[in-house]
Amino acid sequence: MKKIKRIFTLLVIFQAVIACRSSDEPHPAAPKKVIVELKQSNVDLGTHKLAAFSMIRNSKYLVVFEAGLGDDHSIWNTNNVALKIADSIDIVTYDRASHGQSQRGPDPRDINRLQSELTYIVDVFAKGRKVVLIGHSLGGFIIKDWAIKNPTRIAGLLFVDPSVAVLGSTMTQADQDAFYNSWVASNGLTNGCTLEAKELKNDVEYMATSGNLPNVPVIVLTCLKLDGTYTADDQQAHFNYQASLGIGVSDFTQVARPNSGHMMMIDDPKTLIEYIQVLLATLD
Repeated sequence: MKKIKRIFTLLVIFQAVIACRSSDEPHPAAPKKVIVELKQSNVDLGTHKLAAFSMIRNSKYLVVFEAGLGDDHSIWNTNNVALKIADSIDIVTYDRASHGQSQRGPDPRDINRLQSELTYIVDVFAKGRKVVLIGHSLGGFIIKDWAIKNPTRIAGLLFVDPSVAVLGSTMTQADQDAFYNSWVASNGLTNGCTLEAKELKNDVEYMATSGNLPNVPVIVLTCLKLDGTYTADDQQAHFNYQASLGIGVSDFTQVARPNSGHMMMIDDPKTLIEYIQVLLATLD
């Protein structure tokens, strides 16, 4: 059991390191992003403003994209993922506080605060409609927590290689300190990635006890591409944990993608778009 728990901890850190990077350090081999013509606006939370990018035609549902640790809304422009979905349904992407064009918000930048700020985005753009949430990496934590706290507002969920929650005892304070300090050194104290990275251990502990998702359609895309730090045992543990998101969900699909790395919008955008459309097709 200790071995499996430790694998999960390393996977959490591994995912965060991949997604979280210096603003002047692009993802390796990332294709040129297509400029998505979405309407930009600011959502005022009172303490700060979040930059949002939307295409609204008053469809039955609203799709909200939630980026991973260290990414802003533009990650969903990669391979034009967001715009292709906007062809058929209203969408909104946004920058979390201290990312992209959003202002800095109050500390701590933990999952509980991040999901509460997502509520403002939903309120402004959904206007009473149910929402479909799509979350990548740490964004998976955010949409899971929001869905559990707002079960009547959710139409469906799609997780793109979400971060894995582990018992707090498996991630040491030394692990947390080293991770945080590496981002202070490269990005500074006020960068959005740094502020969120500071809360990683607390977030992992929090999400390990967060409970089950509401019974709505759920798709999990699990990326299993091996590299030098990711063994076959890690791969199986990673798959198993993400499978647990289906507990209590009657319409649950998990799709393993052995040739896709963590950044699926770069490695496997066709499959990502396909399964977003599959999820949308299940909604009445």
